[in-house]
Amino acid sequence: MEQSEIILRAIGVLTETQEMVRRLNEDTEVDIDAGEAQLGRLVTEVFPSVEVPGDATPAEAGQAVVDALMPAAISLVGAFAFLFSELADIHDTDRSDIKSTDLLRTLALRLSDTDSNAGPDADLGDDA
Repeated sequence: MEQSEIILRAIGVLTETQEMVRRLNEDTEVDIDAGEAQLGRLVTEVFPSVEVPGDATPAEAGQAVVDALMPAAISLVGAFAFLFSELADIHDTDRSDIKSTDLLRTLALRLSDTDSNAGPDADLGDDA
């Protein structure tokens, strides 16, 4: 899965979680399992399955798992860290002209635009 797709999926998780929290604060009935399901699907799709040889020592098995899962873990954490950074930048600059949901939507649109070179390294918050 490409990093931009992981970020898009992370935006979906954040947006869904934000909506769930809003509804909880309004004492509206919320299906919390749905939010967990979306996050679970993302984790399942990002992390590969790992096959450990039957004759591997415990140390070799552990290393095989770490080697297989570390790139996915870095990608997933990197996606959420990128989004946190973008949201924190808007917050820290006291910009009241954009809401977090609007920034997430803008980021999603820019990342979804296949004709654009925008990606997680692009400065997406300037005109959001």
